[in-house]
Amino acid sequence: MTTRQLPAAPIASDPAPEKSSRPRRRRVKRMLGYSALALAGVACGGFLWLDATSDVHSTGQAECTRVTPVATAAQTKGQAEKDHAAICGVLDSMTDAWDRNDADAYGKKFTENATYTTFVGTHYTGRKDITDAHRALFDGFLDGSKLADSFLDVRFLSPDTAVVTSRGDTYTGDEPDELSKIQTYTLVRETDGEWRIAAFHNTQRQSVMERVSFIFSLDTRPEAEK
Repeated sequence: MTTRQLPAAPIASDPAPEKSSRPRRRRVKRMLGYSALALAGVACGGFLWLDATSDVHSTGQAECTRVTPVATAAQTKGQAEKDHAAICGVLDSMTDAWDRNDADAYGKKFTENATYTTFVGTHYTGRKDITDAHRALFDGFLDGSKLADSFLDVRFLSPDTAVVTSRGDTYTGDEPDELSKIQTYTLVRETDGEWRIAAFHNTQRQSVMERVSFIFSLDTRPEAEK
């Protein structure tokens, strides 16, 4: 007698596990989203705290003539004071030329072979190069701009060479409370007896990065900022 086998009934797939996994995936995604938002909030708060606590102590003097110059042994006190006043006069005239957006007058404050490095790293060589560039700037996005300065020090390297360090910025409208750049001027007395700028270097201060470096390496903090 032959046994007749019935065909096996098809096994239905159970959709339940797939359905039950969907809420779980949504919960994981939601938690990851919340975590990302929390991390972003912490990062943003940390950045704002670093920025808010990065003010400098050494803000300088609004007037160049109020800075006490460091003279050389080859200078008398009277000569150093006279040259200090002349150097400050050059920088005041330069600022006035900028405020009038007068590129020719601005360029005349530099030596014929002066160098000029901007905060974005552009390097100009010679008075003509400096003048032409500023003529284009004053006709373009620096039209109507003015200069703000605060002087940190004036040092004579020789009776005919001086270095001036300042904080500075350009602005339109109200003068800024905080100056975001550090500027170094090297001035020389030329054969006609006039002081002119032989080299200028402009650096953008990265306040948050500076603050971080002070936190992780205390010895990098300048003496004036301790």
